[in-house]
Amino acid sequence: MAQTSPTPLLLEVERASGLYMYRPDGSKVIDLISGIGVSNVGHCHPKVVQAVQEQARKYMHLMVYGEVVQSPQVELAEVMASTLPDNLHGFYFLNSGSEAIDAAIKLVKRYSGRNEIITCIDAYHGSSNGALSASGNEYFKQSYRPLLTGFKHIEFNNRLALESISCRTAAVIIETVQGEAGIRVPDKEYMLALRERCTYTGTLLVLDEIQCGAGRTGTTWAFEQFGIVPDVLVAAKGMGGGMPISALIASQKLLSVFTYNPVLGHISTFGGHPVSCVAAKATFELLKEPGLLENVKRKEALFRELLVHPAIREIRSCGLMMAAEMDSYEVLKPVIDRALELGVLTDWFLFCDNSMRIAPPLIITEEEIQEACKIILQAISDTYL
Repeated sequence: MAQTSPTPLLLEVERASGLYMYRPDGSKVIDLISGIGVSNVGHCHPKVVQAVQEQARKYMHLMVYGEVVQSPQVELAEVMASTLPDNLHGFYFLNSGSEAIDAAIKLVKRYSGRNEIITCIDAYHGSSNGALSASGNEYFKQSYRPLLTGFKHIEFNNRLALESISCRTAAVIIETVQGEAGIRVPDKEYMLALRERCTYTGTLLVLDEIQCGAGRTGTTWAFEQFGIVPDVLVAAKGMGGGMPISALIASQKLLSVFTYNPVLGHISTFGGHPVSCVAAKATFELLKEPGLLENVKRKEALFRELLVHPAIREIRSCGLMMAAEMDSYEVLKPVIDRALELGVLTDWFLFCDNSMRIAPPLIITEEEIQEACKIILQAISDTYL
């Protein structure tokens, strides 16, 4: 197996259920990062597993996307549309967040006839060639240049920087809440000004909710909390309940540009795979169950109340998407390692390696939060000098 770091965790997992991952020796580990924002309804939720098993018995791959009517795709689109404004009722299902961002880049350039795209410094949109071009951290880009041209990067949550958006700009692609930058939550006034500037210049506003969507912040979609509606929405990670799937969501008018000149303007062999679609449908139905999303803010507050230690300089959060900042990576990494020894899996952020990632499954209970926080504080006490 290819290694992407010189120091992999080498955590062997035999099975996973709910909040927990189980090692071959039977010991359990609290997954406090949900497989990096994926297992929002927990590992192997029975309703997701049942949907997957039933669909696998009916059929799996049939033909390239769009050529055969597949009810799992249609039914998923229907349940997702019920959570979204009317201008976001067109769906193109793909396999990953990076793929959906790549498709969004093609879409906005094709629709607008413009070739400038604005994204943010320290934005993370994926690691494929196109998504990496949109991302805003040079360390992860430097070895792969030349990348796509036409990208301009501005400071996140800076209203003055919005003046860079002009009539030459095809789109602004922005995370509603920045993830790998260490959970940066924008001001509502900034988001309103961003929407206004895009409308004024005829620029498409693309919101990347790959990490912050699917209930992660306490609402089905994070943009609901900022009083704006995007022209294009990108979702992935938590929407699949553990299965690989993503979505490019826009109006039918926007998506129609993939239909002609050229025909088959975007295609995907496995996009909208029926097994992934039924898993995603089950996930969105679970997100609608009473109490699940309504309790996210209360659980966020409990984490903030319990995680108090001199080593923790700041906690940034939006729902159960949290970052506990420490002085440095050198302080944080031993804490992460010790926490794993004690039974809690946490992580750091690509562009903010002095902050601990906390993003548990939304189903976590108050008792489990207390247990997890107790272990984290113990790990800090064991390593902090």
